[in-house]
Amino acid sequence: MKKFLVKLIFSLFFGISTTIFAKDIKINSLKELAKYAAESGNTITMEPGVYKLTDYLTPEIVKTRKNNKEYQYITFSGNNNIFNLNDVEIEVDTEIRTWLKPPIHSDEFLVTGVHNTFIGLTIRCVGNGTSPGGTVLQVAGEANVLKNVTLHVAGSYPYGYGDLFGKGKQKETTVKHRKHSGLLVTGDETKLYGCKVLSRSFGHCFFIQQHPKNVYFENCYAEGEVRSTDEVLAETSGPAFDVNFKTWTQNREGEYVVTPGYMKSLCEDGFRTYGTCENIAFKNCTAKNTRGGFELRFNKAHVENCTTIGTERAYWIGDNTTMINCKGDANYGPLLFVEGNNVDVELMVDSAESDRKVHSLITVLGTDNKVVLKAADGKNRTQGLPILVGYTPPMHGESMSPYSQAEVNKLHLINKTEMPVSVGQMASNCTIETNGKVIEKKGENNQILEK
Repeated sequence: MKKFLVKLIFSLFFGISTTIFAKDIKINSLKELAKYAAESGNTITMEPGVYKLTDYLTPEIVKTRKNNKEYQYITFSGNNNIFNLNDVEIEVDTEIRTWLKPPIHSDEFLVTGVHNTFIGLTIRCVGNGTSPGGTVLQVAGEANVLKNVTLHVAGSYPYGYGDLFGKGKQKETTVKHRKHSGLLVTGDETKLYGCKVLSRSFGHCFFIQQHPKNVYFENCYAEGEVRSTDEVLAETSGPAFDVNFKTWTQNREGEYVVTPGYMKSLCEDGFRTYGTCENIAFKNCTAKNTRGGFELRFNKAHVENCTTIGTERAYWIGDNTTMINCKGDANYGPLLFVEGNNVDVELMVDSAESDRKVHSLITVLGTDNKVVLKAADGKNRTQGLPILVGYTPPMHGESMSPYSQAEVNKLHLINKTEMPVSVGQMASNCTIETNGKVIEKKGENNQILEK
């Protein structure tokens, strides 16, 4: 009780003192922004315009920072600030990363303070500089809020292949990577509203690490680019050609080679969680042309009114995840992988189709799951894609790779689309209601109602 009172008194005093001494400050330079980023209790409004980072971090300053092992461009270490940055764009020459030579996974803009609000900032990467991994922006402090922050990410090597030649681990890659990701959240109570990451880089758009609690995304947007494997195979020079198009994972024929007929995203995932993160939620968010739309496989999550467009794999979910009124297509890859227990999914299947090879609509494994599939806007796909009950995702989630069978028990599947259903031999005690044909009936004690 005594500790609680001390903490309460400190919080009240800090809050009152912050209010008393808060200032409304107008700035018009990155030098001033960096100065007030380290202070607390202010409202900072920056004059609209494009600010070149090289005007602030000159080669001489970068050299000094490199010697001092100071790798962040600007660190927001202050607390209880409001940064009004509407129509402010920071132009980041990626050559700065090359000059600094930071260690792997170094962040460029870092928020370590607490209870800050950032409104309207745009960060745009230009140039061809790279470094061994890293993130444009990390939010590490607690209870920070980002509103309408936009990142244009570039500066990775090689760009143009996605994860065809590996994901970054040196032992598994056939072409060595230098990634550059967008926005990383590691701080508890982080809230993001209307934020965008437009990636032209090999790396994640939004991702969460280090097990933060109560992270919330609303009206956020992640976008990458896509490229066909046929176009990759047409190259006559470059890193893919130099390794004879050798991939890091095998295709359905057991060969480690780029296979024609598929579409690859050139970035990584739109929204990604690593490890268990308590109380993570996504509402009205969209992922377009990313590798995974929402890859939340080892994490409980709440996903509501979210959309995927043209992803390699749309939703990949784990234990205790809830999906409400979500939507996506299987234009370039599967719509859903369920890899866990006690999930509750309501998913609209968009009718978009292409000439690219796709081998399943969804796969389901685990226990006590409920999956409801509906045709979006009442329009069914014309190309049949099987719903695989009692199957794993393809190896590493790669569409070119083979599937395996796995246990699924007590699944309740309601398929209101016309897509066919395949029930594997490791399926048991499942209840399946389907408007589509059942093309495989294996397993034990399954109740199947074809409408």
